Amino acid sequence: MESGPAVLAGATFALFGAALLLWTGARVLNRAPVVYGVRPLVSTALATVFGVLFLVLGVWCFGRV
Repeated sequence: MESGPAVLAGATFALFGAALLLWTGARVLNRAPVVYGVRPLVSTALATVFGVLFLVLGVWCFGRV
């Protein structure tokens, strides 16, 4: 019973983290701004950190199953 919410949360976090990293990588490769109105280095770093954080959180949730 407790594994259902952990699987759902893990899948959500992992998919969001992977999508954020993929989107950030595509924006950087095309030399497009990641966030408008913010310095490119700061926005790329923050998006990458949060993408990795969400991936790690998703793996942690899967480990709780």
